[in-house]
Amino acid sequence: MQRILLTGMSGTGKSTLTAELARRGYKAIDADCDAWSHWVDCAELPEAPGSTVEPDRDWVWRADRIRDLLASEDVDTLFVSGCAVNMVEFYPQFDHIVLLTAPTAVIVQRLATRTNNPYGKRPEEVARVLQLFATIEPRLRRRAGHVIDTSVPLDEVVRSVLRIV
Repeated sequence: MQRILLTGMSGTGKSTLTAELARRGYKAIDADCDAWSHWVDCAELPEAPGSTVEPDRDWVWRADRIRDLLASEDVDTLFVSGCAVNMVEFYPQFDHIVLLTAPTAVIVQRLATRTNNPYGKRPEEVARVLQLFATIEPRLRRRAGHVIDTSVPLDEVVRSVLRIV
């Protein structure tokens, strides 16, 4: 089974891409929901300076559930999308790490107009996303085997992802 991580900053299209892959019949999991992620106190995190969602807590993957998901052999191809400080512990279990990116103007516009997630509507949230774009995205870029610009039409993004697998 191939396991593909689709990661990137808020507003890069992870949820939209994941929904489209699922619509096309692929097993595609958006880890940014209560079933796959949860809030934890920052004291429980190994490293999260300046990157936490809130000053005293962060939204992280439920390690036990993600571990079980990645261990399953029920499909040929599994897509998991998300971006959390603890996802790095799962990198070795992915066959491909794909960074989804877009110009910051596109990201800001998407945050302002998206309807599937309230995050990114407040000015301080937009500021945080832009700060993470400058500080965390370069780290993701170094670890990713593939980088896809999601400012193009969704069908082009899907084709680019499917070429990887």
